[in-house]
Order: sequence, then structure tokens, then C-alpha cells
Amino acid sequence: MKPNYLFVTCSGAVLAALLICLMVVQVGWKNAEPWQPVQLLEPADLAATINTPEAKQPLIISIGPAATIKTSVGVGPASEAENLAKLEKLLSKEPKTRAIVIYCGCCPFKNCPNVRPAFTKLNEMGFKNHKLLNIAKNLKTDWIDKGYPVIE
Repeated sequence: MKPNYLFVTCSGAVLAALLICLMVVQVGWKNAEPWQPVQLLEPADLAATINTPEAKQPLIISIGPAATIKTSVGVGPASEAENLAKLEKLLSKEPKTRAIVIYCGCCPFKNCPNVRPAFTKLNEMGFKNHKLLNIAKNLKTDWIDKGYPVIE
């Protein structure tokens, strides 16, 4: 019985195309967002940390219009150059291993004009332990309405 070379050739082409697609998807994620999925922090997890006084507390930074989360520091919308400079100045005094959480909350972070410039700035500055608060809708719905700790 002779091997079916057409089948072998087609299978090889299909396999090659599949591998190329997988590589494009992987590279696409890396190019799409400045964070990795493991760098997203759920609001309930941050609230639990804030509510546990003996837990090591991260530096929480609002990179949106208002600092709302308890203990957070506001620098203003990171889409504006002067506020991005404030963020850089604030972070310049911090060790690169400092736990940092940034949030905006004006809208879902997938649409937010502030999270990408701020997260990119942390990456550029060499921080190793920074996260983005995973706001699905907005800060009111995903934080305040759930009774999580806010600045009094």
C-alpha cells in the first residue's frame, strides 16, 4: 500500500497553520494589554486585605478622577501627562518589589483611558509586584455598592 502523500501534505499544512494561529493569539495578548491576566486583582480580594489589619498592605493608587478606596492615594486621571508625572514622582520613592494596586473605576477597565498609561508606567519603571483592580463595570457597582471600604 502506497502512502497518501496528499493527506500527509495537507495535514502538515493544517498543523503549520494551527501553530501560526496559536503564536499570533499569544503575541496578540502580549501586545493588546500591558498587564498579564495574573496581574488582575479582584475587588473582593483587595477589600479582604484592607479589612485585615495584620495583612501586609499594598500601596493603592487611584489613577482616575477620585480616590475612593480606603487608604488609596489619588494622582488624577493617568491619561493626562501631568497626572502620569505625579504617579512617577509618587513611585520614585518606592522599592521595585513594593506591592502596588492601581485602579480607576470610571468605567470597565477594558474601555478606560487611564489604566493603560498608568500600568505601562509601572512596567517601564521596573516594578515587579503591581496589579490592576479588575473593575467589571465601575467603582460604584463593583466597590461602593458591595460595601467595600471607602475613604471617609
